Amino acid sequence: MFFERVWSYLSRVNKVIFQIIIGTLFSHPLRGCFYGVSHNVISSKKKTSVSDDQSVGGQAVIEGVMMRSPRRIATAVRKPDKKILTKDAPYIAISKRHKLLNIPIFRGAVSFFEMLIIGMKALNFSADVALEEVQKTERGADWQRTQGEKIKDGLILAGMIALAFGLSLGVFFALPLFLTETMGMSKNALSFNVVAGVIRVSFFLAYLWIISWWKEIRRILEYHGAEHKSIFAFESGEELSVENVRKYSTHHPRCGTSFLLIVVILAILLFAVADTIVEMQIGHRPTLLQRFITHFSLLPLLGGISYELLKLSGKKRHSRYIQWLSAPGLWLQKITTQEPDDAQLEVAIVALKSALKET
Repeated sequence: MFFERVWSYLSRVNKVIFQIIIGTLFSHPLRGCFYGVSHNVISSKKKTSVSDDQSVGGQAVIEGVMMRSPRRIATAVRKPDKKILTKDAPYIAISKRHKLLNIPIFRGAVSFFEMLIIGMKALNFSADVALEEVQKTERGADWQRTQGEKIKDGLILAGMIALAFGLSLGVFFALPLFLTETMGMSKNALSFNVVAGVIRVSFFLAYLWIISWWKEIRRILEYHGAEHKSIFAFESGEELSVENVRKYSTHHPRCGTSFLLIVVILAILLFAVADTIVEMQIGHRPTLLQRFITHFSLLPLLGGISYELLKLSGKKRHSRYIQWLSAPGLWLQKITTQEPDDAQLEVAIVALKSALKET
């Protein structure tokens, strides 16, 4: 019983790690599935051309999908009894509410943290629903959690997220720096960051490939595919029905994974320049800790620049150079998305429709 409980906790932690890596790194304008380009969208059953005011995007969560439009955020989750539970709320991006926060590059950094919070809230909601359903199965359908149990479960989920974030930061950010340092590559800032970047991407790809075989994680990948299909149908002006959505691809060219190569190259150059400046300031090559602090502090700037590049690439998406740069990310979507079933498509459609509500 003890080992089963430990394994269950480890399983949940791994889900959260995956959500942070896929959702946090690839679900906002730097990372991913929030598309900020003009396109044709559906208005009732009509196909009309509109502006960025109708741009939408989303994120897969545990047994569900979160969708965001410029006016509303909605998360739909499939419960074990097959019913779909939906949570939605009005939303206006903070950069739209405060003009000073809408400055190029700076708005991307602000969006980085805003989408991180939104993604974590959606993940927490889906995990909370899943946890409550498990407890009802064990204790009876009429069982209701007390306020104390809700607080305890919330603390457990928060702890899992913190642990997952720490592990992902250590494995995919700090460890590549340590390995590159031990290889004796610290003499040249550019070569150091190229090697560290290659190691980081290799770890990331290996991790994705390994966990993609895990049944529970595969469910999340299928919901990721459902999210892409429903947005494809929306952009094409189709009525949002399972039959219409089913025919579209799970590989969306404007998911942030499509621009992984751009972000990787940008990170290498940015970190190399930063290391050089630090070395000039302190008079010697930065230590491993100094590199970590410098690189970590530059993540908001990396997010801001990447955001602007992603917006630009959306406007220039027919350029063969942009298509070439996005190709590796589309290949990666063969791992990060899987073909969903009709029930998963229905959840994604419910989330998207809820996000598109006017009030």
